[in-house]
Amino acid sequence: MNLWTILGDIVVLLSASLLIGGLFSRFGQSPLVGYLLAGMMLGGLGSEQEIEAIAELGVALLLFSLGLEFSLGRLKKLGAKPLLGGAVQVVLTLLLAFGGALAFGLAAKESLAFGAMVALSSTAVVLRMLVERGEMEMPYGRNSLAVLLTQDMAVVPLALLMTILGGEGTATEVAWDFGKLLVMAIGLIVGLFVLNKLAVLALGTLTLHRNRELTVIFAVVAGLGAAWASHYAGFSPALGAFVAGMLLGSSAFATQIRADISPLRVVLLTLFFGAVGMVADPIWILNNWHVVATVSLLLTVGKLLVIWVIFLGLGQTTRVASATGLCLAQVGEFAFVLGSIGRTSGVVTKDMYALVVSVTIASFLLSAFLVPMAPRFGNRVALWLRSEQRPSDGKPEMEEAPEVTIIGFGPAGQIAACPLIDKGVRVVVIDLNQDGIRKAQQLGFKGEIGDATQSEVLNHVRLNECKAVVITVPHHESSMTILEHVRKNAPHVHVIVRARYQLHTGDFIAAGAHAVAGDEEQVGESLAGHLSQWLNTQEKVRGASAREELKT
Repeated sequence: MNLWTILGDIVVLLSASLLIGGLFSRFGQSPLVGYLLAGMMLGGLGSEQEIEAIAELGVALLLFSLGLEFSLGRLKKLGAKPLLGGAVQVVLTLLLAFGGALAFGLAAKESLAFGAMVALSSTAVVLRMLVERGEMEMPYGRNSLAVLLTQDMAVVPLALLMTILGGEGTATEVAWDFGKLLVMAIGLIVGLFVLNKLAVLALGTLTLHRNRELTVIFAVVAGLGAAWASHYAGFSPALGAFVAGMLLGSSAFATQIRADISPLRVVLLTLFFGAVGMVADPIWILNNWHVVATVSLLLTVGKLLVIWVIFLGLGQTTRVASATGLCLAQVGEFAFVLGSIGRTSGVVTKDMYALVVSVTIASFLLSAFLVPMAPRFGNRVALWLRSEQRPSDGKPEMEEAPEVTIIGFGPAGQIAACPLIDKGVRVVVIDLNQDGIRKAQQLGFKGEIGDATQSEVLNHVRLNECKAVVITVPHHESSMTILEHVRKNAPHVHVIVRARYQLHTGDFIAAGAHAVAGDEEQVGESLAGHLSQWLNTQEKVRGASAREELKT
């Protein structure tokens, strides 16, 4: 295999992705769709070995960069329930897909392999789109992140499962093979952990203060070295690269490494999706379009319902649960990794691999349109179910209408509420976070768990009888939606809105807000106050020094 041939293919692929992805972006569509189509158009560019090499390299490098974001500390912040929901989702989806494949006449091993390949969603697609739309801190964004993290951790046991399914022999021999693989996997993780610690100790603070380029070299060596070691140990290179990324994400160099390699992430993402498109066989898809369409539809709807039901069972609202389900209703990039392992072990046939690749690409294309629809979908589902389940929700109405409504009771909302404590003012707090509601009740306020972007929630608290509304939600689009509902249902009410960024201030004023408190302005005023205190201190020190000089 000629290195320069592969390099030429990569340049052509990136050029085509630039052109087609730019066209899609120009017309308001996701450029990811353009990258996939560019790869499909260039599928015959190189040999099958070259295409697979490019795809494998793209997966490994992309997952290394994603692994940097997944530290153990970040896992703890997400909470136990969403992570539990992710684990239940993987198992339940695998079993349902296994049963469906059996019903279509596949053998047990093949059916189990199919379930493993389609159980995971796309970290690359979903996280990129949520970050671009500024929705990572929304409830469904946090749920999606937790589920995707859990799924990524499930790749290792699923990869072991694919290897075991391809093995032949007695139960004892299979158990022995599993034990060897498990020991090798643990050894690989421990080895990467030790090497990471040794490298950090060796570099010390030298990297950050004198030779910044060493962090980049360190990251590249860690990522590519882990991919090579994983391949040598008999695992997917992508798994080793991802584990290395996670270990580095918890190191002292994590922040600097993320900053240094951030410009490369766009290239890695483009390379990955273009290579995925190259793996597909357009002729096979056209000849079997009805099978691809049917399986894609069943998996999309099935994963949506599974995740929706799981998060409803964990106490999430209908809106959040359904929006989370729509975000994650696709087959992920690990299907290619698991499919390659399955083909090597002999449990995945050529036709099954072609089907899974085609369905994955179809679900990527659908996700480019479905993920942005998640908030609206959640709202509509919640409204529809409420209209079907009325007339009585079992909650008594408040005896008196509130004078002040505070929407969002995080730190900003709690600080804003301080002047209202013990003043005899009737206050109602609306928040999706139960901790915020408990805090509001401790302060003597009325607390309502609900999504204020739904006008029915605002009607329930009798907003039209309110005198003032304070909107502290940090997400711009959600705040605008709430403001529009407030102005429509209670045009007389005095509205104060929090703007996370100053550039949104004019939008809120134009939409009817009477006052806007900007986070950036508050931060600037606080910094100016501290700077003024420092200057006063310096002037006093200089004055004292001058007086001392006069005395001498």
